[in-house]
Amino acid sequence: MTKPHILLVDDDERLRDLLCKFLVENGFFVSTAREAAHARELMNIFIFDLMILDVMMPEEDGFSLTEFIRKGPVRLKDVPVLLLTAMGETEDRITGLSRGADDYLSKPFDPRELLLRIQAILRRSQNTNEGTILSLGLVTYDLQLNRLERQGNPISLTTVESSLLKIFARYRGKALTREDLTAEYDGDLNPRTIDVQITRLRKKIEEDPKIPRYLQTVRGKGYILLSDA
Repeated sequence: MTKPHILLVDDDERLRDLLCKFLVENGFFVSTAREAAHARELMNIFIFDLMILDVMMPEEDGFSLTEFIRKGPVRLKDVPVLLLTAMGETEDRITGLSRGADDYLSKPFDPRELLLRIQAILRRSQNTNEGTILSLGLVTYDLQLNRLERQGNPISLTTVESSLLKIFARYRGKALTREDLTAEYDGDLNPRTIDVQITRLRKKIEEDPKIPRYLQTVRGKGYILLSDA
């Protein structure tokens, strides 16, 4: 099983190193950043399962960074955020949660409590993303196995089609731009070829590819995958 990848952002080097060591010892893969600008660079490179952000940082605080994540590209929007801060006032907690944070832990804290908070957030996140088999009319798609079938008969997919369908399934119900798809694709993909790939996918999953029910175009936003279940 792949270790959850956590982004830890804190300008306190000593605390950052201690927490990193603690989380690694407890089964996580951890990337660290000293401030928001560094964190943004890492977000462009990696896909994280959870982000732990300090609130009081130079240049840009954790509240602002949380808001950026929630309003950012689709691959960031749903990543859980846990805020760490020395500010324990009710108003500060409300500010953090209203900006899109999933939880809030005031300093100083026991690392064991942080671990329990992380585990609870990841459980909730996992439950939200449950349902790996999608029903697309007569077609089913198993996200975990990356397998497409029509009434039990396998449908062959090219490498590009397979990767794009997996991305759509992962973000089902959300409109994805060509740029989103290119960013999520593991390899080289020219945005100009995406429309061609969509046409090919529709021929494999739609009853009538000219009037798509499941892989639809969202005017001005890109494409969206809908499912019956």
